[in-house]
Amino acid sequence: MIRIVLLGPPGSGKGTQASALEAKHGIPHIASGDLLRANVKENTALGQQAKPYMDRGELVPDELILDMMAARLSEPDAQQGYVLDGFPRTVAQAESLEQRLAKLDQGLDAVIYLAVPEDEILRRLSGRRTCPECHAVYHVDTMPPQKEGICDKCGAKLIQRDDEKPEVIRKRLEVYTEQTRPLLEFYRQRGLLEEVDGTIGVENVVREIEKIVAGSRAAVSE
Repeated sequence: MIRIVLLGPPGSGKGTQASALEAKHGIPHIASGDLLRANVKENTALGQQAKPYMDRGELVPDELILDMMAARLSEPDAQQGYVLDGFPRTVAQAESLEQRLAKLDQGLDAVIYLAVPEDEILRRLSGRRTCPECHAVYHVDTMPPQKEGICDKCGAKLIQRDDEKPEVIRKRLEVYTEQTRPLLEFYRQRGLLEEVDGTIGVENVVREIEKIVAGSRAAVSE
């Protein structure tokens, strides 16, 4: 069983690494951003409340996120472990998660922080293009589609999400610095925090994370 939280600024590679962990260990990749966007697309009550915050690059209020995540963590596929991507985002959320897991006699195995400088974050996010139909993701510099502006998989016209425009990215980074970075100290005090350089390349980051996972498993078995 592996219960992991991935922390890092927007565009640090949390989604990529969470997907790698999901594939290797058979645990669900639970991304708060994906759940929120699904609710917005489906125009649910949660989506209607969350959309204005997301469009401005601000954090969605804790009570909305916590209700959503509690429901997701109660699903059968999450009972043998999970990797959380984009949650918790505040110390208050982390405290609530800790309390909920304690009631289930559970705890996190590791909290992994992907460290990436701001200028690299801006380059990564502002160059992203997303398919609104099949959700494939491209990058104008590092992973462009075969035909400019068109999805390779389904032929839909690619878009730049509102929250990946430069002015909104800067706002997201401001919010991250003010509200999310304190999580590092929160988890450091609990002896869970591990830091990985997020600029060393995807495969190298995967290897570093696997070392942490192996170490956590060994510690549990001792």
